[in-house]
Amino acid sequence: MNSVGGESTGTDEPGWEVDPDDEQGVAVVAAVGRQLKLWREAAGMRAAEFGAALGYGEDLVYKVEGGKRIPRPEYLERADELLGAGGKIAAMAADVAAVRYPKKVRELAKLEERAVEVALYSNHNIHGLLQTSEYAQALLGTRRPSLSQDDIERAVAARMARRAIFERDPAPELSFVQEEVTLRRPIGGSMVLRHQLEHLLELRQLRNVEIQVMPTKHEGHPGTGGLIEVLKFGDGSAVGRSDGAFSGRPVTDPRQLRILELRYAIIRAEALTSRESLAFIEQVLGET
Repeated sequence: MNSVGGESTGTDEPGWEVDPDDEQGVAVVAAVGRQLKLWREAAGMRAAEFGAALGYGEDLVYKVEGGKRIPRPEYLERADELLGAGGKIAAMAADVAAVRYPKKVRELAKLEERAVEVALYSNHNIHGLLQTSEYAQALLGTRRPSLSQDDIERAVAARMARRAIFERDPAPELSFVQEEVTLRRPIGGSMVLRHQLEHLLELRQLRNVEIQVMPTKHEGHPGTGGLIEVLKFGDGSAVGRSDGAFSGRPVTDPRQLRILELRYAIIRAEALTSRESLAFIEQVLGET
């Protein structure tokens, strides 16, 4: 079983399987693997010896060198020190980081990096950008068919990396509307939910972040179709997506975007105000 901290147990630590459909990822990881093998062989070390010196299993060494496993930064750092590469191996961490997460997540992260304004409505779960690692892991653990621990760990890491959007300068304007039920469903248990609610309150203190709550008592609103996302960019372009519109695919056509923006605007107007939402979250936290 993989450990989140990346410390070896002599098993398949520390990396993730390569998605064969991710052409860019396959190419990068294969190139890094070849370089690692060349450095190891030039040092006159067998795979088993090299793995033992690093603290990892021989099988993991072969998988990394064969481009079948994505190495984590600590693997590359230890290899660099052991092989005396003078930073040349450790420097490959930047290339690996570019393909470390699934292609779909990487594409989404690139959009979020460019966005100057983001509008997000969630009606089933706390939105991924707002999730704590505990909540994300528990939530992904409910998937059926079940995800492997390796897949869960990779997905959690990807979500945590996307939280860099909160640290950007200049900061984008971020607007979230959460359905009340998402704040009450105890994903992972009461303590995980408590920590998640506390995290929402912390994020709410950021001047560029607004979190509103849509009460369940509302008889109807245009968000019943599911998640809505609209990201606007500095050049005036935008991209949006909704579970309940356009087959769930991303759209950039102004007419289609207008529909999503209209739905979100109504949801936001009917939700509790920012101040009322803050008090509501504090109330739910007190009840948890």
